[in-house]
Amino acid sequence: MLLKTVCKSVLLGLPIGITFLDTVGYVARVEGISMQPVLNPEPSNTDYVFLSRWAVRDYHVQRGDVISLVSPKDPNQKIIKRVVALQGDVVSTLGYRSQYVKIPEGHCWVEGDHTGHTFDSNSFGPVSLGLVNAKAVYIVWPPDRWQILEAKLPDSRKPVSINVYNN
Repeated sequence: MLLKTVCKSVLLGLPIGITFLDTVGYVARVEGISMQPVLNPEPSNTDYVFLSRWAVRDYHVQRGDVISLVSPKDPNQKIIKRVVALQGDVVSTLGYRSQYVKIPEGHCWVEGDHTGHTFDSNSFGPVSLGLVNAKAVYIVWPPDRWQILEAKLPDSRKPVSINVYNN
Protein backbone atom coordinates (compact mmCIF):
# COMPACT_ATOMS: atom_id res chain seq x y z
CA MET A 1 0.00 0.00 0.00
CA LEU A 2 2.83 2.41 0.87
CA LEU A 3 4.63 1.60 -2.39
CA LYS A 4 1.46 2.33 -4.35
CA THR A 5 1.10 5.75 -2.67
CA VAL A 6 4.76 6.62 -3.28
CA CYS A 7 4.49 5.62 -6.96
CA LYS A 8 1.33 7.72 -7.39
CA SER A 9 3.04 10.72 -5.78
CA VAL A 10 6.09 10.41 -8.02
CA LEU A 11 4.00 9.92 -11.15
CA LEU A 12 1.98 13.04 -10.37
CA GLY A 13 4.74 15.17 -8.86
CA LEU A 14 7.43 14.62 -11.47
CA PRO A 15 5.53 16.10 -14.44
CA ILE A 16 4.32 19.01 -12.32
CA GLY A 17 7.87 19.72 -11.10
CA ILE A 18 9.34 19.53 -14.61
CA THR A 19 6.62 21.81 -15.97
CA PHE A 20 7.31 24.31 -13.17
CA LEU A 21 11.06 24.33 -13.86
CA ASP A 22 10.53 24.69 -17.63
CA THR A 23 7.93 27.46 -17.54
CA VAL A 24 8.14 29.34 -14.24
CA GLY A 25 11.73 29.26 -13.04
CA TYR A 26 14.44 27.71 -10.92
CA VAL A 27 17.22 28.55 -8.46
CA ALA A 28 20.79 28.67 -9.79
CA ARG A 29 24.21 29.20 -8.29
CA VAL A 30 26.15 32.23 -9.57
CA GLU A 31 29.84 31.56 -9.99
CA GLY A 32 32.64 34.01 -10.64
CA ILE A 33 33.24 37.72 -10.16
CA SER A 34 31.89 39.15 -13.41
CA MET A 35 28.72 40.53 -11.79
CA GLN A 36 30.36 42.04 -8.69
CA PRO A 37 29.32 43.95 -6.64
CA VAL A 38 25.66 43.05 -7.33
CA LEU A 39 26.24 39.28 -7.24
CA ASN A 40 28.96 37.50 -5.24
CA PRO A 41 30.31 40.72 -3.64
CA GLU A 42 32.57 38.65 -1.39
CA PRO A 43 34.81 36.12 -3.18
CA SER A 44 34.30 33.70 -0.28
CA ASN A 45 30.48 33.67 -0.63
CA THR A 46 28.33 32.40 -3.46
CA ASP A 47 24.93 33.86 -4.31
CA TYR A 48 21.99 31.76 -5.45
CA VAL A 49 19.37 33.53 -7.56
CA PHE A 50 15.85 32.73 -8.67
CA LEU A 51 15.81 32.74 -12.47
CA SER A 52 12.37 33.43 -13.90
CA ARG A 53 11.71 31.79 -17.25
CA TRP A 54 8.23 33.28 -17.19
CA ALA A 55 9.65 36.84 -17.25
CA VAL A 56 11.34 36.26 -20.63
CA ARG A 57 8.82 33.90 -22.24
CA ASP A 58 8.24 36.37 -25.10
CA TYR A 59 11.91 37.52 -25.21
CA HIS A 60 10.92 40.83 -23.62
CA VAL A 61 13.93 42.18 -21.74
CA GLN A 62 14.67 45.72 -20.60
CA ARG A 63 17.86 47.71 -20.29
CA GLY A 64 19.32 46.97 -16.86
CA ASP A 65 17.81 43.48 -16.48
CA VAL A 66 20.12 40.76 -15.19
CA ILE A 67 19.58 37.77 -17.46
CA SER A 68 20.77 34.22 -17.87
CA LEU A 69 21.69 33.16 -21.38
CA VAL A 70 23.50 30.48 -23.31
CA SER A 71 27.06 31.60 -23.98
CA PRO A 72 27.49 32.52 -27.67
CA LYS A 73 31.01 31.01 -27.52
CA ASP A 74 30.18 27.77 -25.66
CA PRO A 75 26.62 26.42 -26.02
CA ASN A 76 27.17 24.11 -23.03
CA GLN A 77 27.70 27.07 -20.69
CA LYS A 78 25.13 29.47 -19.22
CA ILE A 79 26.25 32.96 -18.29
CA ILE A 80 24.60 35.73 -16.31
CA LYS A 81 24.96 39.34 -17.48
CA ARG A 82 23.18 42.71 -17.47
CA VAL A 83 21.33 43.99 -20.56
CA VAL A 84 22.94 47.28 -21.59
CA ALA A 85 21.30 47.94 -24.97
CA LEU A 86 18.43 46.62 -27.09
CA GLN A 87 17.82 46.35 -30.83
CA GLY A 88 18.23 49.69 -32.58
CA ASP A 89 20.30 51.23 -29.75
CA VAL A 90 23.86 52.41 -30.34
CA VAL A 91 26.32 51.45 -27.61
CA SER A 92 29.84 52.65 -26.87
CA THR A 93 31.94 49.51 -26.50
CA LEU A 94 34.81 48.69 -24.16
CA GLY A 95 37.44 47.08 -26.36
CA TYR A 96 35.20 45.53 -29.01
CA ARG A 97 36.41 45.70 -32.65
CA SER A 98 34.31 48.85 -33.26
CA GLN A 99 34.06 51.77 -30.85
CA TYR A 100 30.30 52.05 -31.47
CA VAL A 101 27.86 49.29 -32.36
CA LYS A 102 24.25 49.57 -33.47
CA ILE A 103 22.40 46.57 -32.04
CA PRO A 104 20.71 44.54 -34.80
CA GLU A 105 17.07 43.48 -34.72
CA GLY A 106 16.45 40.52 -32.40
CA HIS A 107 19.65 41.12 -30.43
CA CYS A 108 20.83 42.82 -27.25
CA TRP A 109 24.16 43.94 -25.77
CA VAL A 110 25.09 42.34 -22.42
CA GLU A 111 27.88 43.17 -19.99
CA GLY A 112 29.07 42.05 -16.59
CA ASP A 113 29.04 44.67 -13.84
CA HIS A 114 32.72 44.08 -12.98
CA THR A 115 34.23 45.86 -15.99
CA GLY A 116 37.50 44.33 -17.13
CA HIS A 117 36.81 41.03 -15.32
CA THR A 118 34.01 39.74 -17.48
CA PHE A 119 33.50 37.86 -20.73
CA ASP A 120 30.59 39.69 -22.37
CA SER A 121 29.43 41.46 -25.53
CA ASN A 122 32.65 43.47 -25.54
CA SER A 123 34.29 40.14 -26.40
CA PHE A 124 31.66 38.45 -28.58
CA GLY A 125 29.36 41.23 -29.82
CA PRO A 126 25.56 41.54 -29.78
CA VAL A 127 23.67 38.50 -28.51
CA SER A 128 20.61 36.95 -30.11
CA LEU A 129 17.52 37.17 -27.90
CA GLY A 130 16.99 33.48 -28.71
CA LEU A 131 19.90 32.69 -26.36
CA VAL A 132 18.15 34.32 -23.37
CA ASN A 133 16.58 31.70 -21.11
CA ALA A 134 15.70 33.50 -17.85
CA LYS A 135 15.75 36.75 -15.90
CA ALA A 136 17.37 36.89 -12.46
CA VAL A 137 14.76 38.39 -10.15
CA TYR A 138 15.80 37.58 -6.55
CA ILE A 139 18.87 36.65 -4.56
CA VAL A 140 17.53 33.76 -2.47
CA TRP A 141 20.70 32.60 -0.69
CA PRO A 142 22.47 33.39 1.59
CA PRO A 143 19.67 34.77 3.80
CA ASP A 144 21.53 37.97 4.69
CA ARG A 145 21.59 38.85 0.96
CA TRP A 146 17.86 38.31 0.23
CA GLN A 147 16.80 41.03 -2.18
CA ILE A 148 15.04 41.82 -5.42
CA LEU A 149 17.40 42.41 -8.34
CA GLU A 150 16.35 45.71 -9.86
CA ALA A 151 16.75 46.62 -13.51
CA LYS A 152 19.27 49.42 -13.25
CA LEU A 153 22.00 50.55 -15.57
CA PRO A 154 25.02 52.60 -14.50
CA ASP A 155 25.07 56.04 -16.16
CA SER A 156 28.50 55.24 -17.60
CA ARG A 157 27.09 52.27 -19.55
CA LYS A 158 23.88 53.75 -20.92
CA PRO A 159 23.55 53.54 -24.72
CA VAL A 160 24.78 56.52 -26.75
CA SER A 161 21.54 56.45 -28.73
CA ILE A 162 18.33 54.76 -27.60
CA ASN A 163 15.72 53.29 -29.92
CA VAL A 164 12.53 54.91 -28.58
CA TYR A 165 10.41 51.96 -29.75
CA ASN A 166 12.08 49.70 -27.13
CA ASN A 167 10.80 51.63 -24.09
